[in-house]
Amino acid sequence: MIGLEYILNLYEVQHQDLAEKLGIKKQNINLWIKGKQAISKKYLPILKEMFGIEEEFFQKEIDEIDRLIIQKEKLKNEIHPVAGKFELKLSLEDEPDLISIPIYSSEEMNEIEFEIEKEKLIKEFRQIILQCKDNYEFGSFEQIQKLYEKHNNNPILRYMIDAISHYFNVLPDWVGDPRSDDFVEEFIELANKYYQKD
Repeated sequence: MIGLEYILNLYEVQHQDLAEKLGIKKQNINLWIKGKQAISKKYLPILKEMFGIEEEFFQKEIDEIDRLIIQKEKLKNEIHPVAGKFELKLSLEDEPDLISIPIYSSEEMNEIEFEIEKEKLIKEFRQIILQCKDNYEFGSFEQIQKLYEKHNNNPILRYMIDAISHYFNVLPDWVGDPRSDDFVEEFIELANKYYQKD
């Protein structure tokens, strides 16, 4: 679905009403939505101003993450939430670092932010799984899924993930849970004994 169509549905704006506001024919709106004609560049800033949504979303084919971002922007424009406090979160982007994420006065806003992060992670996992080359590699993902399904609240599973993440330098040395430090140290010692990483 093209972003403009989703935005019009979300805001409950009729094609005719938008055409009148833009001073164009309804057929132009239909052509934009069907992807048969690009939205003229002169209308993108106007659409951005009208809906409070970034220009990039209006003519692209949107995915679930885009839908959530559009919903978030609509909600933000309606309720003007205040970021009352901030929470530190470990970001594992290019360089692992602690980032400050806002905690809003609106629970609905916090929920949508969390849903966006979940969708991003799902998308990344999907890409990794799609790259599986054989049943053995795929089987590893099935094992991980089963472990999480049955034991995700078990501390030993979290300690193992921490230990493996430290061993392969996914987590920097300065990140650690004091409760798992001894376990991580012993795991790394044992791993070094049996396997030398490249």
